[in-house]
Amino acid sequence: MSARMTLDELRDEAAAGRIDTVIIAIADMQGRLQGKRLSARFFLDEVAAHGSEGCNYLLAVDVEMNTVDGYAMSSWDRGYGDFVMRPDLATLRRVPWQDGAALVHADVLWEDGSDVAPSPRQILRRQIGRLAERGWTAFAGTELEFIVYADSYEDAWRRAYRDLTPANQYNVDYSLLGGARVEPLLRRIRLGMEGAGMYVESAKGECNLGQHEIAFRYDEVLTTCDNHALYKTGAKEIAAQDGMAITFMAKPNEREGNSCHIHLSLRDAGGRPVLASPDGEHGLSHIGRAFVAGQQALMRDFTLLYAPTINSYKRYQPGSFAPTAIKWGLDNRTCALRLVGHGPSLRIENRTPGGDVNPYLAVAGMIAAGLHGIENDLPLEEPYTGNAYASGAPTVARSLREAAADWSSSALAAEVFGKEVVEHYANNARVELDAYDRAVTDWELFRGFERL
Repeated sequence: MSARMTLDELRDEAAAGRIDTVIIAIADMQGRLQGKRLSARFFLDEVAAHGSEGCNYLLAVDVEMNTVDGYAMSSWDRGYGDFVMRPDLATLRRVPWQDGAALVHADVLWEDGSDVAPSPRQILRRQIGRLAERGWTAFAGTELEFIVYADSYEDAWRRAYRDLTPANQYNVDYSLLGGARVEPLLRRIRLGMEGAGMYVESAKGECNLGQHEIAFRYDEVLTTCDNHALYKTGAKEIAAQDGMAITFMAKPNEREGNSCHIHLSLRDAGGRPVLASPDGEHGLSHIGRAFVAGQQALMRDFTLLYAPTINSYKRYQPGSFAPTAIKWGLDNRTCALRLVGHGPSLRIENRTPGGDVNPYLAVAGMIAAGLHGIENDLPLEEPYTGNAYASGAPTVARSLREAAADWSSSALAAEVFGKEVVEHYANNARVELDAYDRAVTDWELFRGFERL
C-alpha cells in the first residue's frame, strides 16, 4: 500500500472507511505545522478544489500564539481576516501514527489568488522558480538531531523542564548499545515516516545525553522541507504516545546542542550535477565555486534564516561542532560550510542551522546566496585546513539581535526576498527579543537572589 495518494485513491480509501480525516497543514514562521483536521468527505467535496480558510494571524504571532504588533499583513487594525490554504495535492499522504488520517501540505494565498509573501513555503517556491529559469533543480537533505527524555511533555511542563530524565545517561555517539535503549521509540518513528512516504536512511546516537538523529534520503528541496516539517511534528506525536518527550531546541542544556546540517546540490534539466565537475578544482565546477562563494559572502546577511531564535546562538561555542568561523573546507567540520561527497554526490553542507530552524527559510536562503555568487561570478578562496575555530576569520552572528540587524540592513535580502518579507521576519526577531528582555531567568535568580 503506497504512502502517497492521488485524489481518486483517497476517495476509494474514504469510501472503504479506511481514511476518515484529512489534515490540511501550512508551515508557520517557526516551520511548525498549523491547520485543520477535516472530515474526508468535506475535503473531497469542497476543500480539494477550493482550499480552506485560516486566520491570517497564523503568520503574525509569537511562538506562544500571542497576537503581537508590527506586522503589515495582519493586525487588529486590519481585522485579522482570513487567507486561503490551498492544498498541494501532490503532497497527499497517509499518516500511519494517527488512525484513519491523511495529510496534505498547503500553499498560503490571499483571496485573489496571490501569494502571501511571508509564507515560508511561498518564500522557498520563489527561489525554486529562480532556479527553474536556468533549467536547474535543487536537492537537499536535512540532518535533524533531537534529545529524548523518559518524561512526558506534561510532566516536563509541570516540572518547569528541570531534572528531566534523558533516555541515555552517557554519550552514545555511534553507540549501538546506547541506541538500543531507545530503539523501540526510534523504530516507531522510522516506520511511521516510511509509512508517510519518506525514505529513511539510518538512525544513530549523538553526543548529548539521550541525543539521537534519524537521517533521510535527499530529495527535491520542497519535498525535503515538507518531509522535515512533518517528521518533526510526527516524532513529537509518536514520543507523546509512548509517554516520552523529544526536543529539537538548538541548545536545551550546556552540553552539545541539536544541529540541523543542510546539504544542498543542483542538477540541470538532464539530471546532471551543476556544482560538480570531474576536471574542476576540488571537484567543483566554475558555477559550483561561485555558488559556494555566495554562501560564504551572504552568511552574515542570512544568519537570521539559519538561526531564528534567542536559543539558536547558544550553540555557537568553540570546539562544539557548531560553527563560528565563516570558512569553507573539504570535509572539515570546524567550518560553517563543508564540502562533502564526490562526483555527482558532491554537495555543500551548511552547518550553521540548529534543530529549531525553519527548513523552508534556510533552504531559500542557501539558494538565494548561491545564485548571488553565480550572478556576480564571485571568486572562491582556498578551502580552510585545520581548526577554523582558531582561524581568526569573521564569525556568524553571535546573538539574535546581531543577526536581526544584519538581516534588516541587507540590500541583498531586500532584493531577493522583497522588503515585505525582510520587515516581516525582522519584526519576528524583535518580538522574540522584546519577550526575552522582559523575562527574569533562573540564571539571574540563582546568581542574585541572595548574593547581590
